[in-house]
Amino acid sequence: MPASPGGPRTRSLPPAVWALGVVSLLMDSSSELIHGLLPVFLVGVLGASTVQLGLVEGVAEMTASVVRLFSGAVSDLLGRRKAVVVTGYGLAALTKPLFAMAGG
Repeated sequence: MPASPGGPRTRSLPPAVWALGVVSLLMDSSSELIHGLLPVFLVGVLGASTVQLGLVEGVAEMTASVVRLFSGAVSDLLGRRKAVVVTGYGLAALTKPLFAMAGG
């Protein structure tokens, strides 16, 4: 096949896709920072036992799994994927500062 006169044709991504990618990167980075330090914070600062730490981690993972299980179906049912994504990222952004409010 002959090459096109202007070289290979590339498509740029819509700005909304770039924005979602950047938001996802920042949220994932902040979540990984929190999840990595959460055990140290719970045990060292708040004085939680290893059993309590396990319960907190277990409940968090169970909640995340249940939400993942139903979020796609809810998005399809509502037909408003953008609203579901914005709500999810918004809730995640609002809950992160709550860790700073925890006291021992």
